[in-house]
Order: sequence, then C-alpha cells, then structure tokens
Amino acid sequence: MASTIAILGGTGPEGKGLALRLAMAGETPIIGSRDSGRGSTVAEELSQTAPGIVINGSDNHGAVSAADVIFLAFPYEGQRSVLEDLASDLKGKIVVSVIAPMKFERGKGASAVEVVAGSAGEEAQEMLPESLVVAAFQNVSAEELLNPDTIMQGDVVVCSDHPTAKKLVMDMADKINDLRGVDGGSLANCKYVEQITPLLVNINRIYKTHASIKIVGIDQ
Repeated sequence: MASTIAILGGTGPEGKGLALRLAMAGETPIIGSRDSGRGSTVAEELSQTAPGIVINGSDNHGAVSAADVIFLAFPYEGQRSVLEDLASDLKGKIVVSVIAPMKFERGKGASAVEVVAGSAGEEAQEMLPESLVVAAFQNVSAEELLNPDTIMQGDVVVCSDHPTAKKLVMDMADKINDLRGVDGGSLANCKYVEQITPLLVNINRIYKTHASIKIVGIDQ
C-alpha cells in the first residue's frame, strides 16, 4: 500500500523538486506551507510541469494530518519552531529530514553549521521521540530535481534508527531515475551526510555544475 507524502517547506526549491520527482515516480505528494493558499498555488504550478502527475497543496497542519510520511525540506533555522508547532501531529509518523545546516560567508563559500545534537536529523529525533526520523536527500541538487527532463545521477544515503522506515525511504529514492538509495546506518551517521552538502555547494560553484555523490564498491 502506497504511503501519503507531505513535504513541509514544499514551496522552496528543494521541496518543490522532491514533490515533482516523487509525483513523477507515481506518488501524490502534498505541498505543505504556513499559508494554505501558497501551498495550493505551488502545487498547481508544479502539476503543470510534467504530464499525468498530481500534486496537492495545504497548510502544514493539513498536510501532516493527511500524510504517513512527512519530509522536512525547509532551512535549518526554521526547524525548532516548525517541529514544536507540529510535534503532536507528527506522533507515530515517518519524518524525513532533508535539512543540511549550513551558512555562507563572503570569500569562503558554504560551511557546515555545528548542531548541539550532532545533526539536524538527530535534533529532529530528540524533539520528536514518538516519530520515526529518517535523514535522506541532503546531497541532491534542487535545480536538477526541478527539471523534469534531467536524469538524476548519484546515491541517496539514508540514515535512521528505524529499519522499516529507512527501507521505505530507500525505496522512494530508487523510484527516481537514476538515483539509488544506500543504507547509511544509524541516524548518528547523518551528520557526515549533512556536512557533504556545503562541500558539494562549493564544488558546484567552482566547476559551475551540479555534482552529486556516488558510493562505489557495493553491489545493489
């Protein structure tokens, strides 16, 4: 049975890109926004970008209530306030953190932001003890996700302390051509995955490309 997916922060580039690609893979995602009108407008716009896809829009509470799997695709700075507001609605649900905390400095580019809990994913799990937190998709290019004609390349490293939830998210990654879900072990490992993102941002600026990561040497 298919899961219902909500994407909080779905009006931003990464959230919109994930909604588009998951819809192209046969899912029916719900764009969540603080403003339900904004969520619905973005969902309608995205639905026109590829044939046969369906994307719905709602406010955050409505999206979470309707979904089994909730993606967090907003900047790290908003994580605490959003999760505090939605904690009761997220109980018992799979929460997928796409967040990679980082900052930008003139002349230095992107760098990782230190998180007391270790990572954004671990902080989310601390704040949501009754949810199944999975960390994934932090290293995937928003620009490439948003172009329906681009064939995605690379691996999606998926970390979680909940094996069934982790497998479900890995399967979602496998549905997006040509991404591959890779088991990254426990949620504690997502710190390293999150910190690859600012490195990729800097590489992409230097080479003017959309670099991704690929894990070699595993047969899957």
